[in-house]
Amino acid sequence: MKIISKILSAMILGLAFAGVLQSCESGKSYSELLNEENMAVNRFLADQWVIPGIPADTVFEVGPEAPYYMLDDEGNIYMQVLDAGSGEKAQDDELVYFRFQRYNLSNYSGDLDALYSEGNQDDLTQAATSFRFQNFTLPSSSQWGSGIQLPLEFLPIGCEVNLVVKSQFGWNSEISYVIPYLYHIRYYKSQI
Repeated sequence: MKIISKILSAMILGLAFAGVLQSCESGKSYSELLNEENMAVNRFLADQWVIPGIPADTVFEVGPEAPYYMLDDEGNIYMQVLDAGSGEKAQDDELVYFRFQRYNLSNYSGDLDALYSEGNQDDLTQAATSFRFQNFTLPSSSQWGSGIQLPLEFLPIGCEVNLVVKSQFGWNSEISYVIPYLYHIRYYKSQI
């Protein structure tokens, strides 16, 4: 057991060191990158209607003009509900499919269409992505980060949201890049 613990510790230390190297190569400290990330998110949210919390009754305003709700106390994740969906909420370890388009907010200057985006939302030849709700022990779930799953704590499967996600809650492989993203996500129930 101690050997496994040492191996895991070495892997975590290696990942942290890789993040430091990446930030050193860009000539910026991790602290400076986090500050730039905060400024990018604030630049985007300055053009939006933002509510600093979740409605007490968890009844969200819906639509493209709806506000962005701050989902956590630190301001790492903001959600705009485009379609509240209907039906049941996701259960722990339930397989949930989703389609997304994401926009790099680092270069946001008022025009979302001018930003680079990627995803499988509009290309049905690409497979839908999936995770097991709240099961972060599986790499297939944890790779997407915890931010992608957070809307399903409040809304049923079948919902559609815009989601601002800071790097610490985004894709695990990209945490060290310290880039915030705006995700447009639709969640689907498993067909099995």
